[in-house]
Amino acid sequence: MDRLEAMSILVAVVEAGSFTGASRRLKIPLPTVSRKLAELEEHIGTRLLTRSTRRLTLTDAGATYVAACKRILDEIGEAERAAAGEHLVPKGELVITAPIVFGRLHVVPVVSEFLETYPDITIRMLLSDRNVHLLEDHVDVALRIGTLPDSSMVATRVGTVRQVVCGSPDYFARNGIPPKPADLADMACVTFDVLGSRTTWTFTGGAKGRNHTVAVRSRLSVNTAGAALAAATLSVGVTRVLSYQAASAVQDGLLRIVLEAFEPEPLPVYLLHGTQGPLPLKMRSFLDFAVPRLRRRLAAGPVSGGA
Repeated sequence: MDRLEAMSILVAVVEAGSFTGASRRLKIPLPTVSRKLAELEEHIGTRLLTRSTRRLTLTDAGATYVAACKRILDEIGEAERAAAGEHLVPKGELVITAPIVFGRLHVVPVVSEFLETYPDITIRMLLSDRNVHLLEDHVDVALRIGTLPDSSMVATRVGTVRQVVCGSPDYFARNGIPPKPADLADMACVTFDVLGSRTTWTFTGGAKGRNHTVAVRSRLSVNTAGAALAAATLSVGVTRVLSYQAASAVQDGLLRIVLEAFEPEPLPVYLLHGTQGPLPLKMRSFLDFAVPRLRRRLAAGPVSGGA
């Protein structure tokens, strides 16, 4: 069995999402694709793909093995080009995912500058508030906000963002500004289910400065930060979002941040990728370019409360 050929076929199947797609891409018969992968699984002694009538899914072992295959094939490709004396220029397509608002405010400006610098690279951006699966969705780099689970992914921290409570000046004029988190029990709240519970919010300032939860009264629950902010500006109630999500409305005087002294620890922001060891040149170029720029943008300072 030619293991490099089998690795290439496996990666093609994963990237195409089907045996048929890989067969067309590689221009080899469909039965050959199926046979080569069966031989590879038999050689390794474990199942790499779970096949159903609707889609292919990598097993845990398969996900780890595919990441290794990509790294090995990339290294071989670079070694062959170097041996042939080819000048290495970053080229190809990168797939990047980020949360919707963060992506629009911070990632798109960095990507735009990157594309001017590297004319042979193209980028496909997937903006979504759900965590896109890097391998299954063929993503090269992901921006994630929050504590990461233990995994084989490589994470580079680029900064932090705050969790802020805010409401409209009109709402606070009619209901008062809460001096402490417990006072939220008497206020209407707009909850954003991606960020936390509809019934409790976490704050600091309890016993020994530890985090503690406060019961809130959700008058409206929504599934996007944009909807939560829109409702808050219309004085439906106070809401909790991430600082960059509220930045524009705060700067325009439509919202005011309160309870800043009780905010929990800021959430970390990471750039995440699945390849360990030597990186493909296009990915290494992007990470080297994007990491310092994102760090500068996030270090510029959190949104101020203001009046």
